[in-house]
Amino acid sequence: MEAASISAHAAGHGEHDHHGPPPANSSSRVDPALLGMLLFIISEVMVFGAFFTAYFFIRVAQGDPWPAVGTTLPVQVAGVNTAILMSSSLTLHWAEQAIKRDNRFAFKAGILITFLLGCTFLFIQINEYANIGFAPQDAAQQTIFYSLTGLHGAHVFIGLCLLLFVTIRAFRGHYSPKSHRGVEVPGIYWHFVDIMWIVVYTTVYIL
Repeated sequence: MEAASISAHAAGHGEHDHHGPPPANSSSRVDPALLGMLLFIISEVMVFGAFFTAYFFIRVAQGDPWPAVGTTLPVQVAGVNTAILMSSSLTLHWAEQAIKRDNRFAFKAGILITFLLGCTFLFIQINEYANIGFAPQDAAQQTIFYSLTGLHGAHVFIGLCLLLFVTIRAFRGHYSPKSHRGVEVPGIYWHFVDIMWIVVYTTVYIL
């Protein structure tokens, strides 16, 4: 009787034993990958904020002309480029909705077009630098111009790398209506890049 009691006690104790570190605590409401991307975007907004602070200091606090005297900005070219980048957000949304409906042809077409539109935007921006007629070291205004647009261009490049991976995986059939987080997370970043460009274009080229 005593042996049976000891055996039962050992069995019950064994059920509650846990070896090693406790399991990681995770929220059921926010996906870790999604949370990580949102936190990264918040940090990037702060980086852009630092450059915008310098921009407004030159224009508002010092009252310097924008752009600098003797220089012009290609507003029309940048406007066309803005339309191209905004179109890429639409094609990306189309692709995201397509994979949710298991429309693989539309999904692959949307992702590929988004990637190509992003490449076009970056090509036009590099060509703008080559023909704009001034350098970053010419004046404070030029430094801020290259800093803001160049910082955004770097983000576009990172977004294109992410979209390239998504495009390759899309053509290999890696996504499904139930498993497409790998599309949504880079998509959030790309939409952020597009929205940030609207702010850059409005403040730098229009105002």
